[in-house]
Amino acid sequence: MAVNTGVTLADSALPPDLFEEMEKLNEEATRLHIWLRTRANQPQKKPWHFGQVDTLPTPPEDTESIRFPPPVYKPLPHIWKWREVEPYLHKIAAIAPLEFTERQQFLLVNPGCGGALQVTNTIRAAVSIYKPGDQAITHRHTPNASRTILSEAGGYTTVEGEFCKASRGDLILTPNGTWHGHGNDDDSPVIWLDVLDWPLMERLDCIWLEEEDLSKTKNRPKPSNNWSVRHYGAGGILPSQTDHQRGIGVRNSPMFHYKGEDIKSTLLGISNEEGSPYDGASIEFTNPVNGEAPMTTLGYGAHLLRPGEKTLPSRSTNSTLFCCLSGTGHTEVAGQILNWEENDIFVIPNHQWHHHGNDSVSENAILYSINDRPLLEKIGHYRRQGRKSSGSVVDL
Repeated sequence: MAVNTGVTLADSALPPDLFEEMEKLNEEATRLHIWLRTRANQPQKKPWHFGQVDTLPTPPEDTESIRFPPPVYKPLPHIWKWREVEPYLHKIAAIAPLEFTERQQFLLVNPGCGGALQVTNTIRAAVSIYKPGDQAITHRHTPNASRTILSEAGGYTTVEGEFCKASRGDLILTPNGTWHGHGNDDDSPVIWLDVLDWPLMERLDCIWLEEEDLSKTKNRPKPSNNWSVRHYGAGGILPSQTDHQRGIGVRNSPMFHYKGEDIKSTLLGISNEEGSPYDGASIEFTNPVNGEAPMTTLGYGAHLLRPGEKTLPSRSTNSTLFCCLSGTGHTEVAGQILNWEENDIFVIPNHQWHHHGNDSVSENAILYSINDRPLLEKIGHYRRQGRKSSGSVVDL
């Protein structure tokens, strides 16, 4: 599988010997449909607010001949097994220092996307590791992004001055236009799942990235612990004196930190209720100001399947990426069985019939989900259908 990095990645900053070693690892990892990051992202534009006047692109010399359109990728159902891919995180961390690679991570590559660095046509996903003492440069960019903490100790992310000390199962958002940085002050490596709407922004030609200018940070908010919890942690209560605009993005959630312990306790609290026959006991993450999805292009949810529970089939126009936080089970999608366990990551493309099953007779299973439903809702193309136990199809 040749990975198509196109013009989105900058030249490698790694020393030649380390770059060669990483590329050898990449050849080895190709069969697992992951790409080990050896280069930093190359912003396609300068930040719009810099006020520069860009020159127009030069058109192709041959403008008269008919050109075939670029391929339309059709993502496939796929699962990335944690026991197979995790070792590469530690290999990356051992070879490539953070200051050279910008990120120590591998990106997930959907086998149906022609080697592009994406899991669906709108979503990019990566798994990152930070060693003790690592600290990434504070930056902001146009893609919406999030991280789901997979290690027991989660390091931290700072977002618009909020210090988010993370633990397993936490969801931390870095919406577009928010200053954010990452680091690890724990004693062991920390690992999380990064999800971005990068392919969508790339298609719209709206990618830019800006790194922190230390000479201009004195007026920035000072780090504050638990800002999200203090302001939005009690459901149905909204502080009236608070400016809910954080960063320069529009209509994204001002709540950045959703804690795993709260997510799990909420799921357990509703687990004795009937739940959805298509999703199990489910919750959706929301923007506390308007009740919409936390970000304008990405939706987030969590689902608890009780011991032995099997959902009914459904399909929708949105694509969904899942990560197993606990338990064991399977998902059948388009006739293909994906068997999952803790930290496995799998994708269900849009339009595909699928259903989930908890294979344990004694333990709950918890899945986190990320989808592009908010985008489709905004452009009027979200639809979902379910199949009843009788076999009849209904609109959901």
